[in-house]
Amino acid sequence: MSTVTPQSEPKLDRDALAAMYEETFRNFEEGTITEGMVVAIGKDKVVVDIGYKSEGMIPADQFSHEELAQLKVGDRLQVYLEECEDADGNLVLSKEKADKMKIWEELETLHKEEKSIEGKIISRIKGGMMVDIGVKAFLPGSQIDLHPVRDLDGLVGKTFPLKIIKINHRRGNVVVSRRVLLEETRDRRRQTTLSTLKEGQLIQGTVKNITDYGAFIDLGGIDGLLHITDMSWGRVGHPSELFQVSDKVEVTVLKYDRETGRISLGLKQKSADPWTGVAAKYPVGTRVRGRVVSLTDYGAFVELEPGVEGLVHVSEMSWTHEVRHPSRVVSVGDQVEAAVLNIDPGSRKISLGMKQTAPNPWDMIEAKYPAGTRIEGKVKSLTDFGAFVGLEEGIDGLIHISDMSWTKHIKHPSELFKKGQKVDAVVIRIDKEKERLSLGYKQLSRDPWEEQIPNKYRVGDSITGKVSKIADFGLFIELDGDVEGLIHISEVGLDANVRMEEKFKPGDDVTAKIIKVDRDERKIALSLRDHQMDSDRRQVDEFHASQGGIDQTLGRAAKQSRKRNQSDSEA
Repeated sequence: MSTVTPQSEPKLDRDALAAMYEETFRNFEEGTITEGMVVAIGKDKVVVDIGYKSEGMIPADQFSHEELAQLKVGDRLQVYLEECEDADGNLVLSKEKADKMKIWEELETLHKEEKSIEGKIISRIKGGMMVDIGVKAFLPGSQIDLHPVRDLDGLVGKTFPLKIIKINHRRGNVVVSRRVLLEETRDRRRQTTLSTLKEGQLIQGTVKNITDYGAFIDLGGIDGLLHITDMSWGRVGHPSELFQVSDKVEVTVLKYDRETGRISLGLKQKSADPWTGVAAKYPVGTRVRGRVVSLTDYGAFVELEPGVEGLVHVSEMSWTHEVRHPSRVVSVGDQVEAAVLNIDPGSRKISLGMKQTAPNPWDMIEAKYPAGTRIEGKVKSLTDFGAFVGLEEGIDGLIHISDMSWTKHIKHPSELFKKGQKVDAVVIRIDKEKERLSLGYKQLSRDPWEEQIPNKYRVGDSITGKVSKIADFGLFIELDGDVEGLIHISEVGLDANVRMEEKFKPGDDVTAKIIKVDRDERKIALSLRDHQMDSDRRQVDEFHASQGGIDQTLGRAAKQSRKRNQSDSEA
């Protein structure tokens, strides 16, 4: 058996030993991450052996309380080699920087692989939000959601999945986006929805937006329009009456245009059309009860059953014809009784009448107020053409301005009547179809034009009156008994260059000659010129008559003088 003596072992020279020693320092570069083993845990530091010629120390404050409590000698750690030897020859390590570098490496990997990461919004800053994803990252306002977010402060403290859209380790900048993930989710849902969507399908959705003409429903990544006319078989004033944003709703797909991507939805189509069989259910003449659901200037809409409404026109609300607006008779929510006047199922229209449920006072008007009846009533209103007089509830008569006076020219009814005044009148005629009752005020007395005026005012007589009106064509003269006469401009007798307004004024006394009395036309024609000519003629006649008397007196005096002279001669 052979033995190996010490002299037989290979001899190691100093160079070999130095090389082996240097080998222990391989791969230890400052600014890199390496792995080490915990060899001691102190109050203010943790000693780690990374296989270097000396151990390194990590300040204890780089560990959390939980980490320190769980840390044991022999545990292996990832550490950052800051310096191989500081001024004191110590190995300087950092767990904190190792953790951050590891995070940056993970973030760069996530960015490269386009994966998401959870992030907690920690504060609001200019242009967006600050997010904690292990390091501080910037979330621009435009990347928070698919739509602008009004309450950004309400997001602080919330955690969302985010996607890194920009990263720069050297500058320490990270930009993240939540919108990108939402768009990806929406697109996936959209493709799923579109692949299964078909007309007639019932589908769940969420009210996304409300407009005057309808509501947009999110069906899962794609929006459909629920038009206001397809919301209910009944009347809908505004979509907000039925829906609010975020409401869940089940709708029917009415139409899907694959080229444009437009989807029309319906809600009322889920139930049967209530107008089916309406004509048989509500024949003309049927009395119905319903609820007033809306008012317009021209009438009131009454719901007979859900989805079936009829219109009571304002003219069909009362026999009195005094309803200026439906709100004076009914209010929304009132239960009313009405009669079916007309029905058009094709146009979905039913005409109703409320007044038809009460007796029509005009059915008995002819028997109660025959022509020639003298009545008493109260003036209810005045117009330019007459005065309306109320006889009883629902019955008004009109005294036309032409039936107010036999002789006087009435310019406005207010010259004779006042609102609320009690008056007597005579029934002239009745139009039951048009529901009109004509009254006369002047008919209370006998027509003076039959005998009185023709006997009192004769052609050829001169008469004095007052100027009541000056017109372009002549002068109106007020005579006794509220009778008016007209002096036509051709009978005034003025020179061509003289205007009537310069010669006459209202209220002036004028004497003129009656040249025509027209009983049928009820007109008296006067002439100022003829009266003046007659006056001039009388003056001439009187002058001639006075001249003849003087000649006779002088003749008698001359004869007597001759007789005296003759007597004197004879003597």
